[in-house]
Amino acid sequence: MLKLHHLVNSRSQRILWLLEELGLDYELVIYPRDPKTGFAPPELKAIHPLGKSPLLEDDGRVLAESGAIIDSVVRRHGKGRLAPAPDSAEYDDYVHWMHYAEGSAMLPLMLNLYVGRTGEAGAPLMPRISSEVKNHLGYISGALGKRDYLVGNSFSAADIQMSFVLEAARPTGALETFQSFPNLGAYLERLHARPAYQRALQRAGTANIGGTSKR
Repeated sequence: MLKLHHLVNSRSQRILWLLEELGLDYELVIYPRDPKTGFAPPELKAIHPLGKSPLLEDDGRVLAESGAIIDSVVRRHGKGRLAPAPDSAEYDDYVHWMHYAEGSAMLPLMLNLYVGRTGEAGAPLMPRISSEVKNHLGYISGALGKRDYLVGNSFSAADIQMSFVLEAARPTGALETFQSFPNLGAYLERLHARPAYQRALQRAGTANIGGTSKR
């Protein structure tokens, strides 16, 4: 059986969602964050040297990194679901979004989070960071257009992977402030409305992803 090591309010929420979308049997181990630091507990270090989440145990292996976990689960357990066929025209788009989420889009959002905490010391960097956040959101918005989903207008694991980017953007005010991207807010709400997403929230309890509390 699959075993997900799930840190609350983290990227591992999308792995939990993936497992629910595929209807897989899995064991869920939930780890709270340190109430003072907000960091992951040291117990995760015993499972993987980085001590980060998500971590997924599958057939004796410990998988780390959201994109790698999603790719492995879909290939090994998806039975053709949640990914286009490798020989299809959409597959390269699918791979792009799977890598783009963490490889490019999350960097300015994380900089916004950490530099914003430095107050006046980080103020000179904030205009540049905000510009990059807007640049990436504009790119995603343009790629989505009037479609419901990013790859061939069919829901896929790439939408699960990309969801955290918009979750992280929401507390910056970007989705509300940049009125030129209304399709991104609608896209995120569409993802939240999926029954498997709701089941994932119920399984793990209250989530506060991107500064927005959900059940």
